[in-house]
Amino acid sequence: MVEMKAVILCGGQGTRLREETEFKPKPMVPIGGMPILWHIMKMYSHYGVRDFVLCLGYRGDMIKQFFLNQELMSRDFTISLKGGKKIVHDGIGGIEDWNITLAETGANAMTGARVKRIERYIEGEEFMLTYGDGLADVDVGEVLKFHRKCGTVGTLTGANPQSRFGMVKTDDKGVITEFVEKPVMFNDFINGGFYVFNRKLFDYLENDESCVLETKPLSTLAKERQLSMYKHKGFFHAMDTYKDYLDLNKIWDSGNVPWKVWK
Repeated sequence: MVEMKAVILCGGQGTRLREETEFKPKPMVPIGGMPILWHIMKMYSHYGVRDFVLCLGYRGDMIKQFFLNQELMSRDFTISLKGGKKIVHDGIGGIEDWNITLAETGANAMTGARVKRIERYIEGEEFMLTYGDGLADVDVGEVLKFHRKCGTVGTLTGANPQSRFGMVKTDDKGVITEFVEKPVMFNDFINGGFYVFNRKLFDYLENDESCVLETKPLSTLAKERQLSMYKHKGFFHAMDTYKDYLDLNKIWDSGNVPWKVWK
């Protein structure tokens, strides 16, 4: 079991998913009726990570309201409309054993600035960090073990990207031999998030809104050989577009859900 904080970046506007993010932040876009953020937190919780820092930005008030109302939404309750008194009853739904810090990190801040601005909420020497729009069946406990073995300031989880298009295969003469309609996994890796960092990362970040974690800070760490990659060859799917949203909901509806590692 892992006991440390997980920081989740929840401030982006999700402009390529405008069908769903016009009036809600991307982490609140539902998969199977629950926000994708909830799915990410459930995955972390499965491995013992139950202390979260959410970096809020665009429509962060909706994320606050979701967690403030979780108990009432998960239980039966009686309310006096005149007096406002509430009596919460036992219900079917359970309340998650999570501690959540909801931090306003700016409407227009980039990823590096958002992380820098929650530095005061990180008490330990290590913390986890990921994006509020990516799902995977990665074992974050194994990522932590790998990180400690490497001894670097940071470790990111590398994921195999999928082709969004069908592939066409030909012979040596250029004659088509096969159409491969299903997405194909590539051999290279992309940055899938699910990071582990030593708190030394904060020395590489700036409070300026333009500080982007994935450019200068990570590039500098790589040049200093202080950035490792845990190779995850299992399921990974980011929700960047409306098609991604539909695909993830289709996976959930199928009942065969790779990222649902919890019972």
